[in-house]
Amino acid sequence: MISTRGRYALRIMVDLAEHRGEGYVPMKEAAARQGISLKYLERILPALTRGGLVEGQQGKGGGYRLCRDPEHCTAGEILRLTEGDLAPVACLSCGAAPCSRQAQCKTLPMWREFYRMTNEYFDGITLADLVRNGPDAAV
Repeated sequence: MISTRGRYALRIMVDLAEHRGEGYVPMKEAAARQGISLKYLERILPALTRGGLVEGQQGKGGGYRLCRDPEHCTAGEILRLTEGDLAPVACLSCGAAPCSRQAQCKTLPMWREFYRMTNEYFDGITLADLVRNGPDAAV
């Protein structure tokens, strides 16, 4: 399940994409538009900054802006930066210890395929797609 952290990260990134022609976007404004607590947003932004998706500037005229065009930022990248991993089961998580049942596990191929499909799906959706499609359009 995608947590609030991942969902809010996607919303704030879409907001930044929609307002990217305005320079640095004050997070107070973006938080208000998105109905997200500024304090919670301040806990999400460092992961997006470390991942090279946004950059911030302090002081008058400061805020955050995208580092790349919306066409080059995927939902998958944003979710992995904020959620850590999209693995459906612990044994497929990045850095997980090898499972002692792996050799005889009948469900592992199913989980691997689900994991592949999940990553492929989210990696196929860009911020530009989300901005273009809006809330009522099917992706």
